[in-house]
Amino acid sequence: MKKNILLVGGSYGIGYAIADLLAGDHQIYIASRSYDHSPNTNITHVPFDVDNFTSLPDVIPQEIHGFVFCPGSINLRPFKMLSVDSFKEDLQINFVNMVTILKEVLPRMPQNSSVVLFSTVAVQTGMPFHTSVAAAKGAIEGFARSLAAEYAPKVRVNVIAPSLTDTPLAEKLLNNDVKKEKMSARHPLKRYGTPTDIANAAVFLLGQTASWVTGQIIHVDGGISSLNLN
Repeated sequence: MKKNILLVGGSYGIGYAIADLLAGDHQIYIASRSYDHSPNTNITHVPFDVDNFTSLPDVIPQEIHGFVFCPGSINLRPFKMLSVDSFKEDLQINFVNMVTILKEVLPRMPQNSSVVLFSTVAVQTGMPFHTSVAAAKGAIEGFARSLAAEYAPKVRVNVIAPSLTDTPLAEKLLNNDVKKEKMSARHPLKRYGTPTDIANAAVFLLGQTASWVTGQIIHVDGGISSLNLN
């Protein structure tokens, strides 16, 4: 069955990797501010500003089988250097905007639909300088479990919690060979993630092979959240 998949913020990084993997079999709608990829008849770009959302654009179909919310932030600073407004901003970007859009999306989701959200390994594994982003992503994890219980069995809701992944958002953490080597060494699998690593998990959760999976936090993190090799 050809599905309609809506990705908010899927014009690059993990979001676009998901679109690229799914476009051969499904109709993909990428709602984002910009889009600079080659035309694909199965990918429709929808100009969209998540910060000024009022309603879903008319081009998005009335039936949505899969929803993925990609926008996020990596705001890594000591707690003493973070203002209360910094916490509010991260919560807005990662959580409140997602909830606002999902309010419009869920009524369009038929039986056997799937919602995929993103957290971070830093929610489960305490890491210095992650207080703001971990708080915002922790809200997503709690929300997703509750929403999964409320909407079962109609809609499955799952979260992917990656570790450091090579995306434009993480550019400052991987912008030279020394940093790349250091970040790779932190992970038991001795490398940082790629967009495709995370996209493969999302494609699984969106598909029928994951039809018995809901309310889960899936860690795709090179083993850093559960293995200690020191």
